[in-house]
Amino acid sequence: MGEILLTILSKCSKLNRMADHDNSYKLLFSHAEMVRDLLLGFVKEDWVQDLDLDSLERVSGSYVSDDIRDRHDDIVWRVKWGREWLYVYILIEFQSTIDRYMPLRVLVYLGLLYQDLIRGRNLASSGKLPPVLPVVLYNGGRRWDAPVEMGDLVEDVPGGLSRYRPRFTFLLVDEGAYRDDDLKLLRNLVSALFRLENSRDPERIMETVTLLLEWLAAPEQDSLRRAFTVWFNRVFFASQKDKPKPPELRELKEVRAMLAERVEEWKNETTSRHNTRMPYRSSLPRSSLMVFP
Repeated sequence: MGEILLTILSKCSKLNRMADHDNSYKLLFSHAEMVRDLLLGFVKEDWVQDLDLDSLERVSGSYVSDDIRDRHDDIVWRVKWGREWLYVYILIEFQSTIDRYMPLRVLVYLGLLYQDLIRGRNLASSGKLPPVLPVVLYNGGRRWDAPVEMGDLVEDVPGGLSRYRPRFTFLLVDEGAYRDDDLKLLRNLVSALFRLENSRDPERIMETVTLLLEWLAAPEQDSLRRAFTVWFNRVFFASQKDKPKPPELRELKEVRAMLAERVEEWKNETTSRHNTRMPYRSSLPRSSLMVFP
């Protein structure tokens, strides 16, 4: 009984940490600046330059299908593309195992979104459905190697039947697949977030936080600064099991001060272990998601 209870508590704890990670990302991507930088930095297609990014508008991501099944708190934005709206559907995926059937999942969610747009009569001026960009943000430790195309999940058959296979693709953003040097060159908010997720170098983390403080210095960006602070509280510091969790930090500048203390501790530990010729393992996580097996 004790072993079963321990296993259940352990799984609940991991689920809670994953929920914290998920909710922190949803809070960040509830800001137009994050969606703008996601589009500009990670959608390498010419049509992005034609978007009116000042028109970004959050729309409801909770809708009900015809059989009364819900999807709650999905991140859906719309942005003007010429005189029409383009919808950006962002699915945040935090799991250490890769979902081979992700194209099917996203296709189902996309169908629910389209049903909701039809009910609200949010159609293109032609009466057709508006275009949707489905984005999957993946933060697992392994690199994504599953299909992103729905047709790849369906058995190929000879003859004309293959033309009835569904054709659908989502945009995969595999955070761990980007080199730090490339993320640094982008100099945008989403690349900064990915650098924080992937880095074990405490000085690199300090550098990124300092940049965030510079970029988010304006009073109107107070909400986004707090969103990054929430990420540090719920994800970064919570993942450091060998360090006491600091009190709840309220400002990004407090995060920088706390990190400065941790960097000094790290340097002292490194010096001490070097002097005693003992191996050292950084207490900073390689990726804050890596604590979720």
